[in-house]
Amino acid sequence: MTRISFWTRLLDLISPRLCTVCGERLSITEEVICGKCNLHLPRTGFQRNAKENIMAKMFWGQIPIERASALFYYEAHSETANIIYELKYKNHPEIGETMGRMLARELERSDFFEGIDGIVPIPLARKRERQRGYNQSMEIARGVNEVTGLPIYNKVVRRNKFEGSQTTKDRWERNENVEKVFELTDSSTIRGKHMLIIDDVVTTGATIIACAKELAKAGDVKFSVLSLGFAKS
Repeated sequence: MTRISFWTRLLDLISPRLCTVCGERLSITEEVICGKCNLHLPRTGFQRNAKENIMAKMFWGQIPIERASALFYYEAHSETANIIYELKYKNHPEIGETMGRMLARELERSDFFEGIDGIVPIPLARKRERQRGYNQSMEIARGVNEVTGLPIYNKVVRRNKFEGSQTTKDRWERNENVEKVFELTDSSTIRGKHMLIIDDVVTTGATIIACAKELAKAGDVKFSVLSLGFAKS
C-alpha cells in the first residue's frame, strides 16, 4: 500500500482536487478521475483484438500498421470529453501523463507493447506548442514511458506549420489539412524499427497517417497507434 505523506494530505485538505469528468472531490489516492467515473469510462477494449479492431482497420492500406488501441470512446461535449479538453486547453499537462500511465497499465495485461522499439508522440507546430506551453501527446507519451520503459523519440519528425484545429473539419478537410505538414528529421534512428505513434484523440486518422507516411521514408518502419480517445464516426 502506498503511504501518503502528511504534507500531501494537508495540501489536499487546503486545495482539494476535483474529478476532471464529474467535478466531485477526489480522494487522496485518486488522480484526474474518481473511482466512479473510472468505472464508467466508456472503454474501447480494443487491446483485446489490437490487430483487427475498427481503429486498426482505419489504417489498413494506408500505413504498415501492426496494432491500434485507445482507452475510451470520445464524444465531443460529453463529460468524458472533459479529460481531453482540460488536457489541451486548460493548462493541465499532468492529465496527459496520468492518463498515459493508466492506459499503459491496462494494455500491459495484453501483448500490445510486445516488439515495439520506441514511441513517437505526434508533434505540434512550434508556434502552437509555444502558445500551449507543452505538447499533449508528449505528456501522454511520458506516462506510457514510465510504465513500459519504451524510449521516446521526439526529435525524429517535426511539424512545420499549424493549419488550424481539426475539430470542425470533415474527413476530406482533415486529410488536406495535414498534407505535407510533417518532416522527417532523423531517419537513421528509426530505420527498421517498430514505432508506437501516440496522439490524444483519433477521429479520421488523418494526422496519424500523414505523420506515419513521413516516418516511413526512413525505410522498413512499421507502426502501432495509441491514443486516449477514439471518436466513432
